[in-house]
Amino acid sequence: MIDAKAEFIKAYSNLPVPTREEVIVVIDGKPITWDVAYFEVSGDTQLGKKIVEKLVKMKILGCE
Repeated sequence: MIDAKAEFIKAYSNLPVPTREEVIVVIDGKPITWDVAYFEVSGDTQLGKKIVEKLVKMKILGCE
């Protein structure tokens, strides 16, 4: 999971600023933008962990 978190942060840092306002994933019926995801993931919140898990399941993160 730590590798996926680092991968997310690296991907976020390479995004154009306007793209960071776009929705990346939906958790519990709520759309999550890149900005919100970054805040949650970098803060090690429960929502951040859910976001990373879902992005791995969707093969957005952790793909080799």
